[in-house]
Amino acid sequence: MKHLLLIAALAAPGLVAAATSGEDAFTQELRQIQHAWAQANYELEGDKKLDAFKSLMIRAQRFRQHYPGRAEPRIWEAIVRGGYAGALGGLRALFKAMPQMEKGRDLLLEAVEIDPRALDGSAYTTLGVFYHKVPGGFIGYGDDDQALEYLQKALSIDPEGLGPNYFMGEYWADKNRCDKAIPYLKKVLSAPDIPERPVYSRGRKAEARRKLQECQQSGNDML
Repeated sequence: MKHLLLIAALAAPGLVAAATSGEDAFTQELRQIQHAWAQANYELEGDKKLDAFKSLMIRAQRFRQHYPGRAEPRIWEAIVRGGYAGALGGLRALFKAMPQMEKGRDLLLEAVEIDPRALDGSAYTTLGVFYHKVPGGFIGYGDDDQALEYLQKALSIDPEGLGPNYFMGEYWADKNRCDKAIPYLKKVLSAPDIPERPVYSRGRKAEARRKLQECQQSGNDML
């Protein structure tokens, strides 16, 4: 059974990045949530990660409610809910996690209706990840064909992006198709860092590097 996606989040005040001078309130809050997510996703473990999700989920929900006509808050609330679901961990928590993944999916579909290109198509990227990671059948809505379609849409909007390239690489690696995965993973490693998101950039590239090493060691790549 597929494991639920771990998309972590953190709202501890001491770890929130300082707002960039001149940014409006919307952009400041968005960047702070992104920064908090990156720190938790790559630096926290266990109960600290779970507690962080609980706090940031409230913050992300308020952000969405404050900007009901915008797609971006919906995307990030979905990411936070996915992170909380993943942090619950294990099969015992599966049925507690699924409502979070279902709500996250619904928020992402709403975001696509509002602005499919928001945050460089991140709604499509996250939908692709959710559909790939969530179990299918009687348990959840997981569907690899649908996941691939969403990831392809994300790449059509942001072909150089760290996120869509990494998750497309992961998708094919999970299917033991490293011949298809490796080019995407290498693209992540060769891409420039995102200046305003250094923790995320380092973390995503570290993930890509590990996944690439797994592919190269597996012996199932066809390059």
